[in-house]
Amino acid sequence: MEMPDRLAQCTAEQPIMSIKCKINGRANGTGPPSGKRLFQGQESFEQAPMYVAVMTYLGFGLVTLFGYFRDFLRAVGLEKCHIAKERDEQKDFVPLYQDFENFYTRNLYMRVRDNWNRPICSLPGPVFDVMERVSPDYNWTFRLTGKTIPNVINMGSYNYLGFAENNVDFLKTVAERVQQYGLGVCSTRQEMGNLGIHQELEELVAEFLGVESAMVLGMGFATNSTNIPALVGKGCLILSDELNHTSLILGARLSGATIRVFKHNNMQSLERVLRDAVCSGQPHTHRPWKKIMIMVEGIYSMEGSVVCLPDIVALKKKYKAYLYLDEAHSIGAVGPTGRGVTELFGLDPSDVDVLMGTFTKSFGAAGGYIAGKKELVDYLRSHSHSAVYASAMSPPVTEQILRAMRCIMGLDGTTIGKVHRLAENTRYFRSRLQEMGFIIYGNDDSPVIPLLLYMPGKVVAFSRAMLRRKVGVVVVGFPATPITEARARFCLSAAHTKEMLDKVLFDLNEVGDELCLKFSQRKYTSRPKEQHHNNNDLNKDFKQDSL
Repeated sequence: MEMPDRLAQCTAEQPIMSIKCKINGRANGTGPPSGKRLFQGQESFEQAPMYVAVMTYLGFGLVTLFGYFRDFLRAVGLEKCHIAKERDEQKDFVPLYQDFENFYTRNLYMRVRDNWNRPICSLPGPVFDVMERVSPDYNWTFRLTGKTIPNVINMGSYNYLGFAENNVDFLKTVAERVQQYGLGVCSTRQEMGNLGIHQELEELVAEFLGVESAMVLGMGFATNSTNIPALVGKGCLILSDELNHTSLILGARLSGATIRVFKHNNMQSLERVLRDAVCSGQPHTHRPWKKIMIMVEGIYSMEGSVVCLPDIVALKKKYKAYLYLDEAHSIGAVGPTGRGVTELFGLDPSDVDVLMGTFTKSFGAAGGYIAGKKELVDYLRSHSHSAVYASAMSPPVTEQILRAMRCIMGLDGTTIGKVHRLAENTRYFRSRLQEMGFIIYGNDDSPVIPLLLYMPGKVVAFSRAMLRRKVGVVVVGFPATPITEARARFCLSAAHTKEMLDKVLFDLNEVGDELCLKFSQRKYTSRPKEQHHNNNDLNKDFKQDSL
């Protein structure tokens, strides 16, 4: 790749003009007619009142203080220590865990561990059954009671388009593939595992995205972590958003390239780092970087925010950098026809050098893809570790992705409108939460909706209270989030009916009042009652036991 002239780039002192996230036009001929507004979503990151931050720090201070007190009780033998300990013979060795990590696990996480890793025993669709469990020793161990909590509304899975289903008629072709090919290939694509349906899927993915070529892989996480090292290496520079997923971070570290982080969705921060990289070059030698790659996500799974793609594309072109876009959460979930953030903003997919996505969310399957120009994909087929050494994608999984993608594209003769249904659910749920007084993060069009809880005690109480009301939620706290921004994360699905969402909202309103979770200081006017869709074709009765 040819690098830009550094001296010429150093004269570009004026910051790039901000491009509003409202674009007219059409992307690669796939969007709405020219002049129709594609995207006008706004992002909300409301700050909590000062007393909330004070109470949050105070809460962590109290649990830390009691943690040290309990460590003292264990040291003198007044409390049993359940956690694994180093043997006396190894006392002079480096401990396996850092001190605070071990402290945090035994004194904070263990007390609330029942809110995570809950076992389910049914299809993880819009509702599921949770296996009941009890702990005799404050969550150090669990015992299943043999009972289940039936018909829990699933508000945490990434089942955006509702393809996590067990309808026999819908899965008929998947069953046929099992009979034809079996469950596993037991070989890599380069040896004896290259099936016709793999090539068929790659051609369909390329057509769906509007690019020249695509390559599919059996694991979504590995799609990032094993392909990034094949694209960049020593002497290259990666500019990574500070909130990028772990798979992107791992891939960047494995590559050996230099990594610099810019503030989340902050174009001034990104341009500052870009300009410095082009002007200064590599450390010590000041030679130009071999490659500069910007790595971002389409939708950030913990914030619910959407990448400012037009701004980043403009910066990428201005400084002659490459752009790697992870659409794990956005492909299938946003855009008028589900083609991700490029369609959402009305951009040409060729403006993005490397398009990455996964099939584990909107498509109800497993695996991932890399797409772009043909020479890029051909290069990765022979240089990517996952393409060369990993087992080929399972045939029934491949068929499930084909089935889902044909449905989204309307090639199977159906007009279910899952993408439109998801968008309706997202807007409805977000607006109702704001009207109730909750602080939520993210973009108006993002089906990932973080609801801020802040205080550690409220996180635990919220999760348990919602499960008692038969609503399954995902709660996240420190260290996965900043210490003052613990939250519950809701993931909307096209399979959620209006009745399901209304029940969840009713329960949220009750729990929010009981636990004093309505921290928003903004005033939202109630929306006029609108005609919401009816999802009875997907789930006539969410209390059915057929799950």
